[in-house]
Amino acid sequence: MSSLTISIIQTDLVWENKEANLENLEKKILSIEEKTELIILPEMFNTGFSMNPEALAEEADGPCFQWMKRMSQLKRVALTGSFMVHVDGNYYNRLIWMLPNGDFGHYDKRHLFAFAGEDQHFSAGNQKLMPSIKGWRINLLICYDLRFPVWSRQDQSNPYDLLIYVANWPERRSNAWKSLLMARAIENQSFVIGVNRVGTDGLGNYHTGDSSIIDPLGEILFHQANEESIHTITIHKSHVDQIREKLPFLKDADDFHIIP
Repeated sequence: MSSLTISIIQTDLVWENKEANLENLEKKILSIEEKTELIILPEMFNTGFSMNPEALAEEADGPCFQWMKRMSQLKRVALTGSFMVHVDGNYYNRLIWMLPNGDFGHYDKRHLFAFAGEDQHFSAGNQKLMPSIKGWRINLLICYDLRFPVWSRQDQSNPYDLLIYVANWPERRSNAWKSLLMARAIENQSFVIGVNRVGTDGLGNYHTGDSSIIDPLGEILFHQANEESIHTITIHKSHVDQIREKLPFLKDADDFHIIP
């Protein structure tokens, strides 16, 4: 059965400094010596979680998008993470899924963090993004989406094997981050990866990172707090299939469909 090798980058971010962040991340990406197939970056990886899209957002195919395309081609990997974009008069916290051949998909954050005013500056998305790679179905979500289990709930007609959250989740709510990542893995019988930033942002919020890789039984395969980290791991789809066959809990789930 198919395996997938993934590298996660937990990093500090320079507040609202796109050039510095891309330069730093490029060095980190190029430093990965292991053979890897997917690299995951945090939420708003080129600016930090800023509510200043009027000054910082780019066109959908602007410099940050082109940087992702170049990095993906250079390392021959799928690359994902989110940044601010400006489209038709609206701003989005947009996750890009970039492939080495230039094919890509995008997901606009569905649940905007009103507590920090994100809903006052950005528009919400209403479409999921679930690409396939090497036979794996991957569900790609952003930060605050983690608090809303219905949005990530397995649909038996369109199941996924790996759930990824990219985030700027602060220390004072780190217990919720760690607990909900584990819950999402157990309830969806899926691998879950949460990639968070570390360090203090421009508003004084400290981030412990706590990036984690969790298996479908809720077992923690990797966890790192309070320091920058690059970690590469190989996960196996047979593990997902065996758990779902041995413990067929998803067959008893409620049948529902989300209407945007």
